Amino acid sequence: MADNYIEKQYEQYQARKSAWEKSQATTHRKKTTPKQRVLVTGGAQGIGKCLVESFVKAGWQVAFCDNNSSAGTFTATATGATFINADVSKEEDLNRCMQLLFKAWGDIDVIINNAGIGKFVSITEGSVEAFDTVLATNLRPAFILSRLLAIHRKELTTPNPFGRIINISSTRYLMSEPGSEGYAASKGGITALTHALALSLSEWNITVNCIAPGWIETGDYQALRKEDHEQHPSKRVGKPEDIAKMCLFLCQKENDFINGECITIDGGMTKKMYYIP
Repeated sequence: MADNYIEKQYEQYQARKSAWEKSQATTHRKKTTPKQRVLVTGGAQGIGKCLVESFVKAGWQVAFCDNNSSAGTFTATATGATFINADVSKEEDLNRCMQLLFKAWGDIDVIINNAGIGKFVSITEGSVEAFDTVLATNLRPAFILSRLLAIHRKELTTPNPFGRIINISSTRYLMSEPGSEGYAASKGGITALTHALALSLSEWNITVNCIAPGWIETGDYQALRKEDHEQHPSKRVGKPEDIAKMCLFLCQKENDFINGECITIDGGMTKKMYYIP
């Protein structure tokens, strides 16, 4: 009986020890590997939605803003990301978005400036106001959000050793079609703004790069024609995942030597010399 009692006490001790060690390991992991925090603009649909999904899947704490409340709510429900209804062309909306996240998270590690509009129109039919609207949506928000992050980082008592800003440009920053003046100007501005920000934000451990996508199909991929794919040297049209994978790569801590760059992801199309036969 005595032997049996001692055995039971020892088993209980081992169980308590195992539970304690497990709890300590969990606590240690939580302290040493906190979730990194990312904000995606225009994250309700298209490439932005894929970015939200990909970063959530990778274990990040994700927030996104968009002016489409129904699509934003759907994406937030499907992914568990935080949705903030905001119009990126309005400075007050962007400031509200950032302050909400600073209050909730303490800081933001990554901003992906993805929101954008096209509005291709003949130069004789388009207006100056329409041109300004494209710049206010595609270009200006990247500056505003970068500035707000820099101001916040400057005020931190304990510096954050990690930061990334990724701006979504387009291959149209270097090639165009008629009627694309506003879009081309905004994407050219994004590309130039990127290397300027890379220098200005280095003080706060933030690298800044941009990605120039080519044809990225965000609709019905199966409806694409054979010739749509075959014209690409890579033999396929791009997918939103192609952009998301590069963003995740740039956000790896060891990839801090990539800075101020514009990375083209277009299946090789901008390297293809083409003449009408």
